[in-house]
Amino acid sequence: MIIRLRFFTLICVLSFPMLVRAQGVTMAPVDQALGRSGQKTGDVYKVSFPRTDLHVSVHGLAIKPGLALGSWAAFIGTDDNAVVMGDLVLLEDEVNPVIAKLRSSDFEISAVHNHLIDETPHVMYVHYMGHGSASHLATALREGLAASKTPLEKPAAAAEEVAPPSWVKAVEDSVGRKGTLKAGVLSYGVPRADAVTMASMTIPPAAGVAEAINFQAAGAANVATTGDFVLTAEEVNPVISELQAHKISVTALHSHMLTEQPRLFFMHFWAVGSPESVGAGIAAALKKISTK
Repeated sequence: MIIRLRFFTLICVLSFPMLVRAQGVTMAPVDQALGRSGQKTGDVYKVSFPRTDLHVSVHGLAIKPGLALGSWAAFIGTDDNAVVMGDLVLLEDEVNPVIAKLRSSDFEISAVHNHLIDETPHVMYVHYMGHGSASHLATALREGLAASKTPLEKPAAAAEEVAPPSWVKAVEDSVGRKGTLKAGVLSYGVPRADAVTMASMTIPPAAGVAEAINFQAAGAANVATTGDFVLTAEEVNPVISELQAHKISVTALHSHMLTEQPRLFFMHFWAVGSPESVGAGIAAALKKISTK
């Protein structure tokens, strides 16, 4: 009887992590702590903090918040045993005050770097991860963001999208995939084919390990694109070659996490050109990556 009981207990313990991932985080307490609501995608609850207070430009082109200025937090796990990970867009003088606040709540800082080149003002990106109860993590994250000028008030309801401008279809046709248009930015989140894990936990694509590609209008006939390709080591240089062959600049290559498997590299890029030429370059780069 004792042996059977121990065997049953072992089965329950081994099954528990699977149950944790399946239950998901209750959204209401997180919303209350953060002062806004997010979007649920599978087991991921993602909350965004666009830097609508910043007026950033690259070579005179005003950058929409959804193109490259979106801080975010992705919650996975359960209410009592959650993980939050994400990326914060900060001015240079905000970086260390925010880091200090996050570290005081035992958040791990996994990267601090640029994503863009030649932007004015210069912005930095802080990647982080926290472990604990979902409500505690949300409260600590809001306190960290309060050390910056990130708008924390509840955002106004988004205006309904009008009929997509012609450049959207031109980009979609060139990329060969449908994107999501919101606030003037066409976005893609293309999942990798292989699973990404960290400490035996699978990181869903929506938690920051999908190929993230954004477009916005850049004048009457052009579009701008930026984002980050999520790459294994052997994919890095083939993607660089495709991007440069299509006149898309590589602006950064670095890590976002500390102990992920397989080891990943995040490549940021920038281009302005016709929807057809820029979209073709992105499509060529995606062909060098193992995606779904």
